[in-house]
Amino acid sequence: MKRLVQDSELFRINASAYLTVYLTLSMTIMISLCLALIEGVRSNAIRLETECIMDIGLNSILAEYHRELFRQYNLFAIDSSYGTSLPGRINTEQHLKGYVERNMSIENAKDFLMLEPCVVELVGVSILTDDGGAAFRRQAVEVIKDDVELTLLTQLADWMRVVEINHLATDDIAMQKQNMDAKLKEYNGKKIQILENWTTIEIENPTRELEENRSKGTLALVLEDTDKLSTSCLAQKTLIASRMEQGKMNQGNMILPQLSGSEQLVEKFLFQEYLLKYMGYYGSEKEDAALSYQAEYLIAGKDCDIDNLKSVVNRLTALREAANALYIFSDKDKCAEADLVALAVCGLFQIPELHDLLKGALLLAWAYAESLYDVQMLLQGERVPLIKNKDSWHYDLEGALSGFQRAEAVDCKVGLCYEDYLRIMLTLTDVDTVTARAMNLIEADMRLTPGNAGFRMDGCYVRAEAFMKVKSAFGYTYEITRQVRY
Repeated sequence: MKRLVQDSELFRINASAYLTVYLTLSMTIMISLCLALIEGVRSNAIRLETECIMDIGLNSILAEYHRELFRQYNLFAIDSSYGTSLPGRINTEQHLKGYVERNMSIENAKDFLMLEPCVVELVGVSILTDDGGAAFRRQAVEVIKDDVELTLLTQLADWMRVVEINHLATDDIAMQKQNMDAKLKEYNGKKIQILENWTTIEIENPTRELEENRSKGTLALVLEDTDKLSTSCLAQKTLIASRMEQGKMNQGNMILPQLSGSEQLVEKFLFQEYLLKYMGYYGSEKEDAALSYQAEYLIAGKDCDIDNLKSVVNRLTALREAANALYIFSDKDKCAEADLVALAVCGLFQIPELHDLLKGALLLAWAYAESLYDVQMLLQGERVPLIKNKDSWHYDLEGALSGFQRAEAVDCKVGLCYEDYLRIMLTLTDVDTVTARAMNLIEADMRLTPGNAGFRMDGCYVRAEAFMKVKSAFGYTYEITRQVRY
């Protein structure tokens, strides 16, 4: 009996020892697991915290977009000068670093993670002016693409087809008319025999009065009061296009994706629509702008409003003159009318060889008179068909030869308006040239606003790539690279 009691006590002691060893081994494994889980949580928390802080920092610098640039032109961009005259990547980098440090100073995160940034760098930026302003065009297209109907693109393509096939933008009808007048003038002073008498030819050109009007300048003819026109000027040598030519501009280091040929055509069309929506032109001037006739500047590139308007009006007159000449030479009735006048003049002086020359001069003069009327109507907000017909033609031959007279506006629902002709002329202008001039205008407009006297387009970032390296007092380091854009 005593033996059994001893064995029972010994078993109890052994069982306790086994349990102690078992619990010790189990607790060792459980504590190791818990510590591993804690370190795993800490490591992942550091990674997550770093990613969140980087994202917050980058979104914070994006939130510092230039307010006036957005208000006037609906463009998002970080002004890296921050209201000074010295834009630079280091400025934005310091802003990013400040946001990162403030977010890492949160007490709860610091206690558990003990994070601090080792390196915060802005390693890449894309600037509005990169690739000749391609970055600016891309953002402008994003702004406007949802507001433009594709039917307008089809219309513009049809108009350009008519212009190109018929050489309306290249044919110099005015020069052709001058050459005809010069040949007619060669006959003055010549002596011819009529019956038994010799007489000196003195041909009075029936288009003389109209040509005298041409020398006055188109703008003075089609506008009644030119004194009310804007005389604002642009100091182009101080703006971005001049700095681009001299190579004195900031450059981004992020590569823009290339576009296919068809994508470039669509981009050019949408970019033009953006410019016509956010910039002014004659009859629809933008308030508080450096230039009133901004679209005209995009086409002509002159320093002053009045010079830009003159240039565009002259180009518009030349285009209308070519279009009217194309039609009038196809109109049998008008050709017959000019033929009768030419026959009468040639019969009077008995010089039939001048018939075709005089007839051609009459028809071209008639087309010019009609083009002046067209331009006047366009500047008054009316519409004019690209190629006219009998119903849309205004002048008869007598009215054309009597010299241009301003006419009252006629409400015409058919044809192209002044803005449509601006579309055609913008399409005929090199897109890089238009882009540079558009950036000039934006830069000049921004400098007129409070606090932006030193604004520079080549200091405006639209995309950024940042690198950050953080370390923890617990021995962890983590590196992250993020890229953001508007």
